[in-house]
Amino acid sequence: MNKNFTALFILFLAILSFNTAISQEQPNVLVILTDDQGWADVGFNGATDIPTPNLDRLAREGVIFSNGYVSHPYCSPSRAGLLTGRYQARFGHDCNMPYDGENDASIGTPLSEKMISEALKNQGYRTSAVGKWHIGDHPDLYPPAQGFDHWFGFPGGGMNYWGESKNEIQTIYRNRKAVPENELSYLTDDFTDETIAFINKKDDKPFFIYLAYNAPHAPDHATKEYLEKTKHIEYAGRSIYAAMVNAVDTNVGRIDSTLVVNHMKENTILVFLSDNGGRIEHADNRPNRGHKGMLFEGGIKVPFFITWPKKIEGKQTYDKPISSLDLYPTILNAAGGNATKEKQLDGVDLLPYVLNKSNETPHKTLFWRSSGNFEYAVRKGKYKLYKSAYKNSTLLFDLENDQLERNDIASKHPEICLVLEQEYKKWDAKNMAPGWLDPHAKNVIKEEKKWEQDRNKSLKQN
Repeated sequence: MNKNFTALFILFLAILSFNTAISQEQPNVLVILTDDQGWADVGFNGATDIPTPNLDRLAREGVIFSNGYVSHPYCSPSRAGLLTGRYQARFGHDCNMPYDGENDASIGTPLSEKMISEALKNQGYRTSAVGKWHIGDHPDLYPPAQGFDHWFGFPGGGMNYWGESKNEIQTIYRNRKAVPENELSYLTDDFTDETIAFINKKDDKPFFIYLAYNAPHAPDHATKEYLEKTKHIEYAGRSIYAAMVNAVDTNVGRIDSTLVVNHMKENTILVFLSDNGGRIEHADNRPNRGHKGMLFEGGIKVPFFITWPKKIEGKQTYDKPISSLDLYPTILNAAGGNATKEKQLDGVDLLPYVLNKSNETPHKTLFWRSSGNFEYAVRKGKYKLYKSAYKNSTLLFDLENDQLERNDIASKHPEICLVLEQEYKKWDAKNMAPGWLDPHAKNVIKEEKKWEQDRNKSLKQN
């Protein structure tokens, strides 16, 4: 009996030791999302006015995605796609939450959707959501209900940077409890402090942190420290915006230093991207056409890179189209999971591509849908079809020869338009109608009308 017990005990210790070794091999994961940041608002994409030395250095340490897309041209739906790994149209999350009135638990990403946080918890991770949520205004849809052990941030779409509460969704919470305003300073700094505290927490489990800065989304607030670093920019609006971006850069540098001090950097996957193209004021999306809200490249192509020193060789640029939807399967597989068992996912594991184990193209076709079929786009190979409500026309671009989308070739290639239209209809047949609407459609028409009026004003008047 004693011999059997001893043998079982030894076996138990061996299994425990094996599981611990596996756990230690799992990478930590940190996804950093900015809000409304333009393509050219980082040095690694060509910015010369905004100092982003930390982001530029980290980008060089990993892989820059020069054709990195998000799945939607504005905020809430894009975040829903990133966190679920599937087109948000699959579950009717096409729009931001309605602005007027109280939203119930049916408005937002439903609990039936399995977020990456839940998948990683199943892999033994401790999970944290920090910053802006904006995936459901109702408390039933807050991060603690969506697989996050820890939450520090605000539920709504926008908030002042001083942490001053205005209503239930514009309040900073820590695990559902409102944080006293006198404990807050500047949200970009506060979110970083909380992230660093979570990293430093004594725990044998690897961590997954979804850090969603609200910078550089409006309102335009900055501290003297960050304004000092952008005083060379004479246009005040751009200078303040740049200070907000620099605040993100400075704080990402602090997080990177924390990983180094804790000997975690080597085995930490760090992803950086924006939720959509840059906002219409102060951001710089050049050379791409358009801005946030549009399905031109400027609305859906974002600054995007990944680092993992232990696995991924640095100083790489990956040129083939990839999507924010790919982060879920990529991270899950890296964590020891099996993304092929998650049949709902629309993304693909990017590791075979960035590790040079595959020369194939990750996506043959990518799709976008905004406010139902109010606007949509399809990219297949070098061609991109865009049904634009802004231009009240269906446009076709050859992105291989016309990356800047200057030449609409729809009238010259109706056969290509037809093929892409059919591709879209086949894809959209698997989607749901929008579960709710926001003012985007009205704003598009209003914006385009103003654009036409302003251009006409420049002409010689009779």
